Amino acid sequence: MNNTIEKELSKSGVLLLKLNRPEVLNAMNRDLIVGLLETFNETVDDESVRAIVLTGNGRGFCAGADLVDGGWPNEGNLSAGQAAGNNMETAFNPLVKAITQSNKPVITAINGIAAGGGVGLALCGDIVIAAKSAKFKLVFGPNLGIISDVGSSWFVPNLIGRARANGMGLLGDDISSEQAKDWGLIWDSVSDEELLPKSLEIAERLANGPIDGLKAIVKAHDNALSTSLNDQLDYEKDTQKVLLDKKEFKEGVSAFVGKRKPNFRDLS
Repeated sequence: MNNTIEKELSKSGVLLLKLNRPEVLNAMNRDLIVGLLETFNETVDDESVRAIVLTGNGRGFCAGADLVDGGWPNEGNLSAGQAAGNNMETAFNPLVKAITQSNKPVITAINGIAAGGGVGLALCGDIVIAAKSAKFKLVFGPNLGIISDVGSSWFVPNLIGRARANGMGLLGDDISSEQAKDWGLIWDSVSDEELLPKSLEIAERLANGPIDGLKAIVKAHDNALSTSLNDQLDYEKDTQKVLLDKKEFKEGVSAFVGKRKPNFRDLS
């Protein structure tokens, strides 16, 4: 039985996921990565799940890959690089894609240190909220002589620019949650006591919303990072042609005209 992921689904459809290796600051071993990947894959067709909150148990969010007891099989006497490449191709990279391409809004609630690959995991969320005690630390380069991974080599420069990304990556200094918010790396920095209640409150708001349309917003923003304005205008046109024919849009218009709150949960 895989106990590295704790799961709790509220009546309103918010799935709370907690990384559960607190004794090693939730370092990512095979069981944790595979368990999290399987969980996100299961939510795709689960209509009872309307929003997801990912956080960590204990005093850390995620300390990165477990370099001591990762539990990854190494068949065929592969080199460290070859083995890591296999693990990234079969587990780490699919996990990043499963979270970022989830059809449900995802909030990551950073309850402590996010280091190494833990930074990438933290930034996979559609909305990232960090406790005041949280820190972000890219240790790949200065400590190990390798590049940032688990998506962090894409997230960080796209979110805060090349200069700050280089500073984080080359120096490996702690970045506080307040600094992360000021730079635009995360959405908000809140007190440790407020982190989970605030994250769940926002998740409830998203769960009550038109989740297909909300996720389409995230996809549009991601698309904009790699295209021109002209191409993005075409993307907007093509996406709106689909969304405006959905039941969510019709309910939104009906609620606006009727001066009532829209109900995106029970669409006939």
